[in-house]
Amino acid sequence: MPALASRGRGRRTINEINMVPFIDVMLVLLIIFMVTAPMLTPGVIDVPSVGKGKNMPKVVAQVIVNKDSTLQFKTPEATRSMNAREIGQAALAWQKTQGKDTAVVITADKGVQYETVVKAMDALQKAGVQRVGLSVKQGG
Repeated sequence: MPALASRGRGRRTINEINMVPFIDVMLVLLIIFMVTAPMLTPGVIDVPSVGKGKNMPKVVAQVIVNKDSTLQFKTPEATRSMNAREIGQAALAWQKTQGKDTAVVITADKGVQYETVVKAMDALQKAGVQRVGLSVKQGG
């Protein structure tokens, strides 16, 4: 039976939602979550491991990113210091002269800013170099 309120001369029903049961349920749920949260074990993330590629290239050139953010292009014949734009052009020219089964690998020191590695990758991509990889230090 709806609650009745007296205003003025007649009695009318009150059209309001009673919030007390809603608040009680929410507080019970909050307590349940607070009690059970410390009991949950943290999820384990499966990080991919580094392995060898299926089709390893026969000839590899390296783009070496030094600690001072300078770049070097190392081929089996020579090593030259260059800027990012020159690296892209030199890698593309080298790859065209070597044939199809070649790759350019970016090697960076652990302390190098990631931005420098991305700039080297970007320069290689803009030049149109095919098969670009990243060198990963194995072990500890």
